[in-house]
Amino acid sequence: MSDTTELPAVLAETRDDFLALTQADRLQLLLEFSNELPALPERLQGHEDELERVEECQSPVFILVTVGEDGDAPDVVRMHATAPRESPTTRGFASILAQGLSGLTVNQVLAVPADYPLTIGLSEAVSPLRIRGMVGMLGRVQRQVRALA
Repeated sequence: MSDTTELPAVLAETRDDFLALTQADRLQLLLEFSNELPALPERLQGHEDELERVEECQSPVFILVTVGEDGDAPDVVRMHATAPRESPTTRGFASILAQGLSGLTVNQVLAVPADYPLTIGLSEAVSPLRIRGMVGMLGRVQRQVRALA
């Protein structure tokens, strides 16, 4: 697993919050994250076709990354995502990443270890396919960031 000193503060705090809990409470926290997935910005509502489907996810998850838009500094990343409420695990993962990556710089996002989803202690609580979906989400975000930077 990754050296934890590499993680941006928000992602490290999220990881630590999960690891401080029992498996059952970790699932509850994931459900709380699913309710906190930020809404798409107004300019994207009705234009969901501009988002990329995360094929690694069993549920229909779509993401879009921006760099240096909406008054942000030129290297600030924003991750936008949609996931159905009927898929709270996947929606929770999208929320963790959207909240944890938005506001970071390009270099910080690209430095997030690919195995971050494995470090938050959910591997025993959710299926390997769901963890693979979160890993896929992170990989797609980083690929979009590289393309935009």
